[in-house]
Amino acid sequence: MDKRTRAIIVGWGNIGKGVYTAIKQNSDMRLVGIISRRPEKVSVKNVDVKRYSLDNLNKLTADVAILCGGSATDLPTQGPTCAKFFNTVDSFDTHAKIPEYYATMDEAAKNSGNVAVISTGWDPGTFSLERVLADAFLPGSEPAGFYGLSKSGGLSMGHSDAIRRVEGVTDARQYTHAIPETIERAKKGKKVSSSEMHWRECVVVAEKDADKIAIEKKIVNMPNYFAPYKTTVKFVTQEVLDRDYSSMPHDGIVIATALMGNGKRGVIEYQNQWDSNPDATANILVAHARAAHKLSINGNSGAFTILDIPPAFLSPRNKIELLENFM
Repeated sequence: MDKRTRAIIVGWGNIGKGVYTAIKQNSDMRLVGIISRRPEKVSVKNVDVKRYSLDNLNKLTADVAILCGGSATDLPTQGPTCAKFFNTVDSFDTHAKIPEYYATMDEAAKNSGNVAVISTGWDPGTFSLERVLADAFLPGSEPAGFYGLSKSGGLSMGHSDAIRRVEGVTDARQYTHAIPETIERAKKGKKVSSSEMHWRECVVVAEKDADKIAIEKKIVNMPNYFAPYKTTVKFVTQEVLDRDYSSMPHDGIVIATALMGNGKRGVIEYQNQWDSNPDATANILVAHARAAHKLSINGNSGAFTILDIPPAFLSPRNKIELLENFM
């Protein structure tokens, strides 16, 4: 009997393609289907993987659906819909709306007896966990997350997707840049505000005859994305975007500093670096898909985040292996 976790991919963009690759690296996972708005455009080598449109959810049987759509418009509708049929995992990343999204997914998943693991990736996701751990291990610290440490910055998929939803925009990339002076202040235990931590670079392809002034104004004033930050908007052709802005790296660091009870200083830093932001998110999603299946097997239902999941549930290894090799 095949005991592998049966997974389906919902959304065939950069993250969906990354999930397809990541599943192949996890021997306890099996891809059984791909759901896309345009299933005829989905090209994979595995002929056993069936392709479906979004209105065919009831035709698939799976242990977990890995939702790979964007947070701006896809996940708010696709998340609750998919939770009616499957356990789900997603990377919803609009921080200010996570409590609202959690409540929606919790209700949808509980009503169907499923598990919905939300907002997982590396931020929100692994960085969320590191902030909570730092807050617990260093009381009084104010953990700060910085993104885009290299000179070229880091590609933000959620912010890029949000720009592409602006009327008159045909394509876009958004690169986040950490401000080095603010990082040094954080390492010294100084308080820093969100607006002085980063600046955002938007590279935009506009429709012919589009009102670029209106597009730029809408981008820089977009709440939850650009409004608090210094933001630049550069308009280019599709050819230039594809040629000069094709890479998708990202990196970041969480820093927490505080004095302990004896007056001695403690510093916690957690850093990661990814050559490909979509593939990084995809790998983390697959680990959480495994956890969602385990939570469901144990009789749980409703919404969960990385903060609720035992680390052992994320791992494909058994307890003895974890005790012997990772403790």
